Amino acid sequence: MLRAQTLLAPHISIVIPVYNEEEIIVSAARDLVAGLDQRKLDYEVIFAENGSRDRTPQLLEELTKGNPRLKWFHNETPNYGSAMKRGILEAKGEIVICEEIDLCDHAFYDAALPRLEHVDMVVGSKAARGASDQRPAVRRLATWGLNATLRVALGFKGTDTHGLKAFRRQKLLPVLAKCGADMDVFASEFVIRAWQSVSVEEIPIQLHEKRQPSIHLFKRVPNVLKQVGRLVYVIRVKGE
Repeated sequence: MLRAQTLLAPHISIVIPVYNEEEIIVSAARDLVAGLDQRKLDYEVIFAENGSRDRTPQLLEELTKGNPRLKWFHNETPNYGSAMKRGILEAKGEIVICEEIDLCDHAFYDAALPRLEHVDMVVGSKAARGASDQRPAVRRLATWGLNATLRVALGFKGTDTHGLKAFRRQKLLPVLAKCGADMDVFASEFVIRAWQSVSVEEIPIQLHEKRQPSIHLFKRVPNVLKQVGRLVYVIRVKGE
């Protein structure tokens, strides 16, 4: 169950997976809310907490008590994809924005929301022309390698699958229902299937993370490769 006072169908739902974020969760949430309120948006924020071992759940409980627009739920195991998918399903807004707690990029909202009047999904790309990616070189290389693999193996048409996404919820629910990957590869499958089914537009983003990733890159690689292989089998071989 979502833990917060129920709001009547906000226009925008912002879904943010969180894992071991006690250092930045409070300040990031306050900055996000301040920017949303300044823009006079009708919103809810859903923090999809998954398997944290630090004080993140306690801090989320305190945050949501003071603001009925903020909600959170707990998943037992660390699983980015599962948490994100559940958050989308529990969202009530006509528009859903998939965010990252170390980004909370108001500039993306300013650019993406008007575009949703004409397309079904807007993807914030850190690899598109005009983007700025300030992450370490090894992480930029990993992103390039993943996207190159997806283009070759699955005919992916874009430049990025991870990060910020804004979309019309009802249009993307059928796409979501087809997604079987979890962990980090869920985001890739969701965007790839969206490109195949609905209208998608990419926009460049300026990526300046607030902290190092909570899960080390090289610990993620084996599962990413396994899930990509499964994705190729499901989409290319089985045609699902």
